[in-house]
Amino acid sequence: MQLKIALLGGDGIGPEVLAQSVKCLRAIEETFNHKFEYVEAPVGAIAMSGSGKPLPNETLKLCRESDAILFGAIGALEYDNNPEAKVRPEQGLLSLRKELGLFANVRPVKMFPTLLKNSPLKESIVRGTDLVIFRELTGGIYFGEKTISADGTKASDVCEYSEKEISRIAHMAFKAAKRRRKKLTLVDKANVLESSRLWRKTVTEIAKSYPDVTWEAMFIDNAAVQMMLKPTQFDVILTDNMFGDILSDQGSVIIGSVGLLPSASIGTDNAMFEPFHGSYPQAKGKNIANPVASIFSTVMMLQHFGLEEEANSIVKAVHESLSRKVVTPDILGSSKYGTDYVGDFISEHIVDSEENLNINDENIGLGKSTII
Repeated sequence: MQLKIALLGGDGIGPEVLAQSVKCLRAIEETFNHKFEYVEAPVGAIAMSGSGKPLPNETLKLCRESDAILFGAIGALEYDNNPEAKVRPEQGLLSLRKELGLFANVRPVKMFPTLLKNSPLKESIVRGTDLVIFRELTGGIYFGEKTISADGTKASDVCEYSEKEISRIAHMAFKAAKRRRKKLTLVDKANVLESSRLWRKTVTEIAKSYPDVTWEAMFIDNAAVQMMLKPTQFDVILTDNMFGDILSDQGSVIIGSVGLLPSASIGTDNAMFEPFHGSYPQAKGKNIANPVASIFSTVMMLQHFGLEEEANSIVKAVHESLSRKVVTPDILGSSKYGTDYVGDFISEHIVDSEENLNINDENIGLGKSTII
């Protein structure tokens, strides 16, 4: 297979972790006889320092012309600490999602048996956690009309959804549930918000087309609590933009590190894959950032193109690094291994060996039904 891949390293640790993903993809090319073309482009604060725009036209053009996009991270302290800034790096990512129509964000949250002790929650609570969050990505309060009064003392953000926007991601989520454990949970705030009532009405109708999927609706406050009390009760979670943002971050807490979880942003014609940790500017250049979330994002990319054997070879290699404790400091606290070394180890172990042939795929995979 030949693929053109846009590499958008972005800010902070983004370029560092993305470099480890590319190492793994080069190993996949060599092992499975594929040909990938990699083209780099700026986005976020680094792009603003050059063109003044968080999403330059050239970057957007490259993304449109590529088969897939691998994204690093976005955000910089100088903008985080400046509430008066009119243009922010994060606008580059929001614009990219909107311009490419990346309406569905898919975020798997799966507990690795070797990392049970890493979770702040009891092992008995997190053992067996295996869920995926389908977050609507181009509508809702993040993209609604925003106003602020002339004197700066009153502001508003409009949360707006159409039936079409809800329907297209709901179908994706139900199809995923059908291939998984056949359970879907809609998370909303239908007791208060009119937009949530439209979500519930629309999903109720769509559910009739999937009689083999059991579904329920849960208010966001209760869902946040239940994810901490019993995350294993969830299979597929379907929700809007803001609620999905919140629950995804909770998922990283369950696992024990934000550096372990990937995501995919899918549209009709384009797809982007990225870790959902932040830019972590404090760690920039220190070789301590965890590259696993970025590497797992390449797994989701390979799954998206139906390359299951290739994807699984990366997952096995990651599992090997975890079992041997070849990890960055955020996993063990006292680890001596850096970002580059972990990336090298994983990429070098992509070829099957006697040491990893006995790994149980059911225990380590991201799930073959993650990407639609």
